[in-house]
Amino acid sequence: MREERNWKPLKAGAFMQTIGPIEMARDADGGSLFALETTEAHANLLGLVHGGTITALLDQVIATVAWNAADRAPCVTVQMDTRFVGASEPGTRLEARAVLRQKTGSMLFLDAEVVDGKRSIALASAVMKIIRKTM
Repeated sequence: MREERNWKPLKAGAFMQTIGPIEMARDADGGSLFALETTEAHANLLGLVHGGTITALLDQVIATVAWNAADRAPCVTVQMDTRFVGASEPGTRLEARAVLRQKTGSMLFLDAEVVDGKRSIALASAVMKIIRKTM
């Protein structure tokens, strides 16, 4: 059963709308929590949620948290390592969160997780670069 939160649609661009909508809410710690309701459209040939769907969700969650940590400056993914530690069936609500581990002048280092209920499905570590306009 879906925990009651103040879920709102996340405006994440045209590509993410092809797998979404993605929703966002605040968690108990004041961080951001993201969710995706999966359907048969997210299935691979094995009948499980496709790894590309999960990876796209992770990248979007990481990018959103990085954007906020960079005072809403654009950020791009330099590297993202994904580890699939479980599987999920279509029809499942996936929830994800990312945590900023370190910030330097122009780089952000983050970790993220996708869960299916209480089960971890995927973990990721990412390096994001802050893109600042130069004049």
